Amino acid sequence: MGLDQVWWLVTPGNPLKARQPAPLVDRMARARAVMRHPRVRITALEERLGTRATADTIDRLRAIYPEVTFVWLMGADNLVQFHRWGRWRDILRSVAVGVLARPGAGVQARLSVAARAFRVHQVDRGETLRGRKAPVWAFVNLPMNYVSSTEIRARGGWRSGHG
Repeated sequence: MGLDQVWWLVTPGNPLKARQPAPLVDRMARARAVMRHPRVRITALEERLGTRATADTIDRLRAIYPEVTFVWLMGADNLVQFHRWGRWRDILRSVAVGVLARPGAGVQARLSVAARAFRVHQVDRGETLRGRKAPVWAFVNLPMNYVSSTEIRARGGWRSGHG
């Protein structure tokens, strides 16, 4: 996508999920263990900013870094239920969004409430997001990993010290 950096935001929790994740320190350690790329920064930024909602995080980031053009990356499975997120329309209006293909979510994502509402702002290819003014979004096809995060957690593969 031609991005300078990717910030992997390890969230303190998901307001849409009743069952909250493992402790943040454990998830940070595991994220660092699985992602070793010089342009990917693993961060607990939302905890430091005191934000939980994506729209609030984006607002704070844009205020702190007014000269930076942000692109929000999310999985296609999130686009399916994106209309349930707080201020989802504000997110799509404030930053370019790259929707990354996820197994089994492509068709549902493309037919989702958010995709239909912002269809006129969709571009064909993710690399065209860099430097584009919002609202703009792209569905980005990429190699698939068909193992679900639920399966990985069930077998202990996400806990520190496990492969």
